[in-house]
Amino acid sequence: MRQEAIIQNIKVRSDKDLSEVIHKSKNRVYCTINKNILPQIARYLFNEEKARFSIASGVDTRKAVEILYHFSIDEIGLIVTLRVILDKSNLEVESLTPLMKCAEWIEMEIHEMLGVNFKGHPNLKHLLLKDDWPKGNYPLRRDSN
Repeated sequence: MRQEAIIQNIKVRSDKDLSEVIHKSKNRVYCTINKNILPQIARYLFNEEKARFSIASGVDTRKAVEILYHFSIDEIGLIVTLRVILDKSNLEVESLTPLMKCAEWIEMEIHEMLGVNFKGHPNLKHLLLKDDWPKGNYPLRRDSN
């Protein structure tokens, strides 16, 4: 029952900025949302539903870069993934670090590996690559050198 209420709350809060809800299994749901409402929906999950931010992952799909934010509501065994699709001409999204300090390192890694700019991130420095790594060369991007 609570699972349906959480998904309904995401739908209501997202309104027209929610393009898809996919139930991967009985305890896993993917919500594709507009990047503009990411902080609002993440805040709802993190603060109101006491969801644990598990990790974020990024993938280059040739046409876009997708960022998947995985939240676990351990109390009911539900994993909610917020999927944001970024056009390659504008690889920018609000950082979740001001909301959740635990997002800091994974945003740094996604920035470094895929070239996504996390607006409002306090420190987008190199985490994995050498400091002299060629600027604009992103190891996980299909179109990088």
